[in-house]
Amino acid sequence: MFEHFGVLLQALSGQILVGMINGSFYAMLSLGLAIIFGLLNIVNFAHGAMYMMGSFVAWYLLNVFGVGYWYALILAPITVGAVGIVIERLMIRRVYRLDHIYGLLLTLGLSLIIEGLFRQEYGNAGQPYSIPPALLGAKKLGFMVLPYYRVWVIVASLALCLSTWFVIEKTRLGAYLRAATENPMLVRAFGINVPRLIMLTYGFGVALAALGGVMAAPVYQVSPLMGSNIVIVVFAVVVIGGMGSIIGAVISGFCLGIVEGLTKFFYPEGSTVVIFVVMAIVLLLKPAGLFGKTDLAQVIPSEASALVLRANSRLVSRWLGRGLLILAIVAPFIGIYPGFAMKAMCFALFAAAFNLLIGFAGLMSFGHAAFFGVGAYASGIALREWGVSPEIALVISVAGSALIGLIFGLVAIRRQGIYFAMVTLALSQLIYFLCVQMPFTGGEDGLRDVPRGKLFGLIDLTPTLHAYYFVLFVSLVGLFIIYRCVHSPFGRVLKAIGENEPRAISLGYKTRRIKLIAFVLSAALAGLAGGAKTLVFQIAALTDVHWAMSGEVVLMTLIGGLGTLLGPMVGAIVMISIEGYLASLGSWVTVIQGIIFVACVLLFRQGMVGGLEALVARRGRQSRRGTSDGGPECDEALASEGTRPIGSKARVA
Repeated sequence: MFEHFGVLLQALSGQILVGMINGSFYAMLSLGLAIIFGLLNIVNFAHGAMYMMGSFVAWYLLNVFGVGYWYALILAPITVGAVGIVIERLMIRRVYRLDHIYGLLLTLGLSLIIEGLFRQEYGNAGQPYSIPPALLGAKKLGFMVLPYYRVWVIVASLALCLSTWFVIEKTRLGAYLRAATENPMLVRAFGINVPRLIMLTYGFGVALAALGGVMAAPVYQVSPLMGSNIVIVVFAVVVIGGMGSIIGAVISGFCLGIVEGLTKFFYPEGSTVVIFVVMAIVLLLKPAGLFGKTDLAQVIPSEASALVLRANSRLVSRWLGRGLLILAIVAPFIGIYPGFAMKAMCFALFAAAFNLLIGFAGLMSFGHAAFFGVGAYASGIALREWGVSPEIALVISVAGSALIGLIFGLVAIRRQGIYFAMVTLALSQLIYFLCVQMPFTGGEDGLRDVPRGKLFGLIDLTPTLHAYYFVLFVSLVGLFIIYRCVHSPFGRVLKAIGENEPRAISLGYKTRRIKLIAFVLSAALAGLAGGAKTLVFQIAALTDVHWAMSGEVVLMTLIGGLGTLLGPMVGAIVMISIEGYLASLGSWVTVIQGIIFVACVLLFRQGMVGGLEALVARRGRQSRRGTSDGGPECDEALASEGTRPIGSKARVA
C-alpha cells in the first residue's frame, strides 16, 4: 500500500513539475503579449512565431557557429527583437489607430509567413537541442527526481517576469511607456520620442518571446510548429489574467500551468482543453479577466460592418452575381474540375455565413470552425451510421450546428471586441476536444467512406454530376437566405447594431436578442456548409473543427470584402484555387496565404469586391459631376473609403 502511495506521489509530483515548467513558458509568453497589448493595443498573433524563431536562432548558433546556450540567451532575443522592430516600423505602426481586429489579422498573416518559411526550410520534424553541461543532472528528493535545468527554467522565468513587472509598473521608464500610450501628445511635449519608445516596446515584447523559445529548446524539440501549438493557449492565459494586465499574465501563466499538470494526472485526456474551460468560466464571472482593470467590451466599438466604407454599387453586384451563377451552372461542361467547384461552393457558403456575423452584426467570431465541423460530423454520422437520405442528413447538420450556436451565443453574446473572439475560440476548442475523444467521431482518423446516399430515396448522388448540382442547389438556398436576411427589416436593424449599438439600444431594440438570432443563423448556415462538404468528399476530419479553419474563413472573407454579399464567395474561390493549384509548392502555400493576409490589411481593406464597387462608384461620381454636385461632404466621404475605423457607417451592396 505504501509503495503504491509512493508511486502515486511521485507521479503527481512529476506532473506538477511539468505543469510549472509549462507555466513558466506560458508566463513568459503571456508577459510579452500583455506588454504589447497593454501598451500598444495590438493583439500580437505573431508571438508564437517569435517564440519559435528564438528557439531556431539558438539552434542555429549552436550547430553552425558553435555558440552555446548561455550566449544564445542574449543573442537570440536581440536578433528576434531586431526583427520585431523592423516589422513594427514597416507594418504594425500602420494599424495602431485602427480597431484591434486589424492588428490581430495583420499579425496572424505575419505568423503564417514566418511559420511557412521555416517549414519550407526545416520541414515539420523537430531538431534536438542539448542541455548545457552546467545544468545536467538532477537532485533526488525521495518522492521525486528534480532536474537541475527545469529548476533553472522556473527560477529564471519567475525572476524575469517579476523584474519586468517592476520596471513597467514602478519605474519612471514604465511611467513614460504608459503615458505614451494614453496621451502621446502630452508626452511629446516633454521631449520624449514616442514612436521610438513604442517601437522599442514592441521589440522588447517579442524579445521576451524569443527568450522563452531559447529556454524551451532543451525541453522540447525545436520545430516550426512549436509556436502555433502554444500561442492559442497563451492567448487564453492572457485573457484569463486580463488583457493588458502584466501581473495577471504572470500569475495566470504559472497557475494555469499547474492546473494543466494536475489535470494530466487525474484526467489526462482533458489536459489539452482545461485552460479553455477555465477561460470560459472566468469570462462568464468576470468579463475583464481576473486582473483586468477595464472591460474592453464596454469601451471598444464592435467589429462592425464598418470595417471599411463601401459604395453601394448595385450594378457591380448584379453583374458579378449573374456571372458567378452562370459559371457555376456550366462549370462541369467547360473543363472545371467538379470536385474543385463543389469545394469552392461549400466554402463560399461557409464564408458568407461568417460574413453575416462580422460584416453585418459586428461580431468577430474566432470559433466558427466549431459550427462547420459539427455540421460535417453530424452529416457523416447520419449518412454512415444511421443510413438516412442526404437531405435529412443536411437538416441534422443544420440543427446540430444551430444548437451549438445557441449554446455558444448564450455564453458569448454579452461580450464584444477581442473578448468575444476569445470566448468563441475557447468554446470551439471544447468542440475540438470532443471530436478527438468521442468514439463516434473516429478520433484522429475522422469519419471516412461516408456514402452519399440517394436524394429523397430516388436520385443516387454517387455520380459526380448529380452531387455537383445538389451541392449547387444547397449553396444557392443558403446564400438566398443570407440575401433575404440582409435586405429584410431584421437585416437593417442588424446593420444598425453593428454600426452603432448604443444608438440602437436607445431606440428600444433588444440588441442582445437580435445578435443572438444572427449568431445562431450564422452557425446553422456554417453547419449546412460543413454537411455539404462531408457529402461531397465523403469524409469528416479534425481539420474541419480545428481553429486554423476559423482563420481560413476569416481570410476568405477579408480577401473578398467584409460586409459585401458577393465578397466572401469570391474570397473562397481565390483561397480554394490557391490551395488546389499551388499544392505542389508545399509550405509556400502558407507563405502566400500570409502575404495575402498582410496585403489585405495594409493595402486592400475593402477586399476585391469592395474595391471594385468603390472604383465603379468613384468613376460614376466623376462622370456625374458635370450635371450635379454632391458637395464637399460627399467628396470627403468618398475620399475616405476604405480607411474608416470600425464603428463608422457602412453601406451594403
